[in-house]
Amino acid sequence: QVQVVESGGGLVQPGGSLRLSCVVSGSLHVINDITWYRQAPGKQRELVAIITRGGSANYADSVQGRFTLSRDNAKNTVYLQMNSLKPEDTAIYYCNARDYDYTRRVGSDYRGQGTQVTVSS
Repeated sequence: QVQVVESGGGLVQPGGSLRLSCVVSGSLHVINDITWYRQAPGKQRELVAIITRGGSANYADSVQGRFTLSRDNAKNTVYLQMNSLKPEDTAIYYCNARDYDYTRRVGSDYRGQGTQVTVSS
């Protein structure tokens, strides 16, 4: 059973930094794209950033230039470095992992429980 666990959230002042981690375990196949989403109270879920297995990353306009993704495939871990945090970045951050079976050509998505990020003075 694939498990996805996020960590690293917390309370930080505006302008501060946090690094979130997403660890994927239990996969018998290949972990391809890993996507970070966030959801603030009363708002729709927002795609924050996505990174491919090869390390190519794309970011939402709202975080471009402030957030950086990196990936360690050997550890099935993705890191989201968040700098210059703003109050509007406050949300629960979720990680979604695409587990891909190349034999059957089938992909399955797994999401973690999320980690709370609060940006406030």
